[in-house]
Amino acid sequence: MYRLLSVLLLFTTALPACAYRYGLSHRALPGGYTQIAIPVFTNVTPDVGIEMYFTNALIRRFARSQVARVTDKELAPVVLEGTIRKIEVQPGPAKTNAPGQLPTLPDNAVLTTSYRLVMTAKLILRRKSDDKTMWEGYFTNETEYFAPQVGTPIVNSANATYNQSARQQKIASLAEEMMAEAHDRMTENF
Repeated sequence: MYRLLSVLLLFTTALPACAYRYGLSHRALPGGYTQIAIPVFTNVTPDVGIEMYFTNALIRRFARSQVARVTDKELAPVVLEGTIRKIEVQPGPAKTNAPGQLPTLPDNAVLTTSYRLVMTAKLILRRKSDDKTMWEGYFTNETEYFAPQVGTPIVNSANATYNQSARQQKIASLAEEMMAEAHDRMTENF
């Protein structure tokens, strides 16, 4: 019993001394700022319109966490600038139509069954008063989505609308994940 109490006493006195805390830790922007401006991300990829997925995901993340209030650029002491640097779509494994397997398609036709989507973004938190970089981070994430399925005798053509819609949904999903990681890495307080 004495041994158990001494271990518990040692544990309870040593734990608060390290950087870990019970419950939710206090999060803050570098420099302790409470207001931030998040302008629309810069998009240097050929995919038009995806910058809004990233910008809105980050604004929502700050609104939920209440670490800092998102305000206009004129009112905020710091500005978080984001750039979508790369989007890459790679075909996944392909399926070859064996002779006689799918009679509505040519023999040995190669069909892509999925696509791998890789995205990279860069974020920079700058103080407006002296244009000093307070924080900088690079983020890369990837996901996979299925290609339109071809093969039944009734429907034997790919749906380009489906492919574009699936791609946009995956981009939006990746933006949410990447901006959640960006928010957490930027505001973690050791």
